[in-house]
Amino acid sequence: MGEFTINKEKVLQALSTVEEPDLKKDLVTLGMIQDIEIGVNQVRFTVVLTTPACPLKELIRRSCETAIHEHLSPDVEVIIKLTANVTTARQTGPLIPGVKNVIAISSGKGGVGKSTVTANLAMALHRSGAKVGIIDADIFGPSIPVMFGVEHMQPTITPKDGKNFINPIRQFGIKMMSIGFLTPPDSAVVWRGPMASQALKQFFADTDWGDLDYLLIDLPPGTSDIHLTLVQTVPVTGAVVVTTPQKVALADAVKGLSMFRQPQINVPILGIIENMAWFTPEELPDSQYFIFGKGGGQSLADKFDVPLIGQIPLVQSIREAGDEGRPAVMDTNPIVNDAFRDAAESLAQQVAIRNASKNKTQTVEIQV
Repeated sequence: MGEFTINKEKVLQALSTVEEPDLKKDLVTLGMIQDIEIGVNQVRFTVVLTTPACPLKELIRRSCETAIHEHLSPDVEVIIKLTANVTTARQTGPLIPGVKNVIAISSGKGGVGKSTVTANLAMALHRSGAKVGIIDADIFGPSIPVMFGVEHMQPTITPKDGKNFINPIRQFGIKMMSIGFLTPPDSAVVWRGPMASQALKQFFADTDWGDLDYLLIDLPPGTSDIHLTLVQTVPVTGAVVVTTPQKVALADAVKGLSMFRQPQINVPILGIIENMAWFTPEELPDSQYFIFGKGGGQSLADKFDVPLIGQIPLVQSIREAGDEGRPAVMDTNPIVNDAFRDAAESLAQQVAIRNASKNKTQTVEIQV
């Protein structure tokens, strides 16, 4: 086959045989192929992925190369550029207009490492190339400022369009807001529910978030006013439930999961993350000790027909890094990095599937 028989139509025809593995439609129909250029015996194009954290990017690249070689010519050189445009299912409203996806990170009980998981998921998504923010909505026990080493910082205020906006604190590339920035670190925050809910609303209405692909909400444990305020204030893309393998943690996780599934709330569950899934000593990286039980996260995922999107080992350096003011993903421990990268990729994958397959996200209207 000569180089003159290749044209854009034939390239599109070939690529229309490549299916996006998650969305189950071909790349051309999904509008993921752009900037096709034909050279002498060379085809160059861009594939626009649904997230920079796509775990299937190399599979998609290989499938595109194979399709061109099979349908056009085995000799043609294929140059593929992969970029990403994170999808959204929300209609732009007056609040957080530049934020594509709001993701609630919840747990049934305290002490399961929900804030640690939130901080490290945010860093892993950021490292993939996504724009990420965190709202620390755990009003009564804000941990995010400590985990990012910014507990003594205070946000600045910028006037914009006749209104004062809070500038989120930016650390390690992550934008963040926490009640911990607005109260002295050593004072107890004694607030009634409505005051806490009002503070959370301000984090959405009065904070200048700019453009974000993912805004992670670190919720208080259990179910409370804060959870209802969140779903009533902004459209939530979906929720992640963090649990440990223990029976008591799983029982509480069921309650949290059920809350999001209530018909009047109806927030999609993106997946379950099992934290402290096993203990791995630093000096024995291949050993796994199931000190809190085994398989609890998977059985919960099976019971509710949702994916288990991550299993995070109990490794001493994760705790140490959080205490020292930096998420553990920033260190070089491959066990930790791989676990959080896999979880972040699975989360991004589930967000893309949710945005392509389910209804637009809405704020929830609950009649009390």
